[in-house]
Amino acid sequence: MKKKDSSITRSKLRSSYLTSIISISLVLFLLGLIGLLLLNARKISDHVKENIGFSIILKENIREVDIIRLQKRLDAMPFVKSTDYITKEEAAMELEEELGEDFIEFLGYNPLGASIEARFNARFANPDSIAIIETEIMSWEEVSEVFYQKSLVHLVHDNIRKISLIILAFSGLLFLIAVALINNTIRLSVYSKRFLIKTMQLVGATKTFIRKPFLIKSATHGIYAAIIALVLLMGVIYLAQHELLEIISFQDIDILGILFAIVIILGIILNWISTFFAVNKYLKMRSDDLYY
Repeated sequence: MKKKDSSITRSKLRSSYLTSIISISLVLFLLGLIGLLLLNARKISDHVKENIGFSIILKENIREVDIIRLQKRLDAMPFVKSTDYITKEEAAMELEEELGEDFIEFLGYNPLGASIEARFNARFANPDSIAIIETEIMSWEEVSEVFYQKSLVHLVHDNIRKISLIILAFSGLLFLIAVALINNTIRLSVYSKRFLIKTMQLVGATKTFIRKPFLIKSATHGIYAAIIALVLLMGVIYLAQHELLEIISFQDIDILGILFAIVIILGIILNWISTFFAVNKYLKMRSDDLYY
């Protein structure tokens, strides 16, 4: 009978530990996603900014050699990320695809000029810098016109700042919720052993002696939970990199290393701190209060 009771108790403890580890791992997974978002926020912002482009319309009858020289000059500029030369014929084909009809046949000539499509480096993709760049490029003798969507530039610049603040505030809120969830999970786990804690105290065990096995087990569970959370995070990264290869991938060793280290450290520290205070609560509690 005692063996059966002992087996049932061990089974309940294992089930309790497993539930605790899974609960904490899900919370750490959530914290990992927040960390992944924050660590990649700059890359996401740069990715959006670097998709802002401008068209440099070239003058008529400009020689091919002058166009190549101008393109190389642009490539050497610190504000340019990449350039692409679009001939008159290519421009006409693109416009024809957009319109769905042959406008050259209707007009009798090709009114479009050759152009160079350029994209900004992220740190120059703001309204003030672009206005200065536009003035400089317009002073070049080969250039007829510089075109870019000014309203889009202002919209992206303003919204990135707002979205960054919203993400930061939302991340802080989720972190507090995650900490509260971990704390509650640990407290429930320790609550089931409150009589054991008080019994050890009554027979003369010191507080340090009583806390030690709880803290060691808590740190161990934190590591297990962190490993499960990291496996889930790697699954998310694996799925996301097919859609967001330029933003996140397994090649970002530095970012992933920092993220994984943060998740493991948080798993250990949050578990340890919550357990420490939970055990202390029952060490200070009177025996009669344990029943309430």
